[in-house]
Amino acid sequence: MATPLSRAENTALSATENTTLRHDWQRAEIQALLERPFNDLLFQAQSVHRRHFDPNAVQISTLLSIKTGACPEDCKYCPQSGHYNTGLEREKLLQVEAVLEEARKARAVGASRFCMGAAWKHPSARDMPYVLEMVRGVRAMGLETCMTLGMLSRDQAEQLGEAGLDYYNHNLDTSPEYYGEIITTRTYADRLETLDHVRQSGMKICSGGILGMGESVGDRAGLLQQLANLPEHPESVPINMLIRIQGTPLEHVEDLDPIDFIRTIAVARILMPRSHVRLAAGRELMSDETQALAFLAGANSIFYGERLLTAHNPQASHDQRLFDRLGLHPERREDVDDSAYEAALRERVARARLDTMVTDATARV
Repeated sequence: MATPLSRAENTALSATENTTLRHDWQRAEIQALLERPFNDLLFQAQSVHRRHFDPNAVQISTLLSIKTGACPEDCKYCPQSGHYNTGLEREKLLQVEAVLEEARKARAVGASRFCMGAAWKHPSARDMPYVLEMVRGVRAMGLETCMTLGMLSRDQAEQLGEAGLDYYNHNLDTSPEYYGEIITTRTYADRLETLDHVRQSGMKICSGGILGMGESVGDRAGLLQQLANLPEHPESVPINMLIRIQGTPLEHVEDLDPIDFIRTIAVARILMPRSHVRLAAGRELMSDETQALAFLAGANSIFYGERLLTAHNPQASHDQRLFDRLGLHPERREDVDDSAYEAALRERVARARLDTMVTDATARV
């Protein structure tokens, strides 16, 4: 005999059957979803996924570190933090042409989005011109562009948007309650402020978190609540599995149960039905079976890796074989509706023109 659903489970289930996007999720509802019987949860997530996406299409991104190491932040999971001795070799900001060459290679192996990351607390005024040229150059190749550069001021977000940056990545990492156990050099409010600057500038948001840092199920619910209750859902939601790096404070944390990871993927899909949910860091440590379950749970985006892959890279070949076995195929950029983004860009341009007119009129008084 089937076990009757609790009141919270009934509320969460009826809410997800409603096609209206919600931004008022209660933590008890989300935790009830995380604790649903596994088969029921996956069926629900896959049903939601099919209403909004081709269930066999996976968006492919390539991630390149354009500036590595010596970051002043103290994120306990990160080998790039200058606070820990992880043996990572520090690298200065790459030259623009070197970045563009790797973007060309990414396009050649089937990536539709090129992501560039720099280990900064925030970009400096000295480095911004080079960053903007990277965005313009990559976008001119027909690739979607994404960057993660740390915190952004409103002006920096506007500059990136005007240069044509499609996505800005800024993860919340975990719940507000657990956040102080992981990071002390940047507040949760700082992260939310940067996301607001990104949204107001007309760019799309890429924001998610990391699982396996010693957090509770309630903390996972809290992370998903923060993401799902943003004024607009992030267009991309990366779910990372902690990679334990020697020399970081989390190097000895207990391994995360892969089933708990899949549960979080499924609930992210249910709460944010129109977002791309990405298998991000830690995917190389997952079995093929875990990855298959993640795709069934609604994940529909992957990174090829932190370093640009070539046709000769063994991981790229393995990914292709896994896609073939599962009947998956890369999502084409034209499959994605960019109308909302284009409308936001037009609104931002119109607002900028209006501000200029007001300034000019004031100057003539």
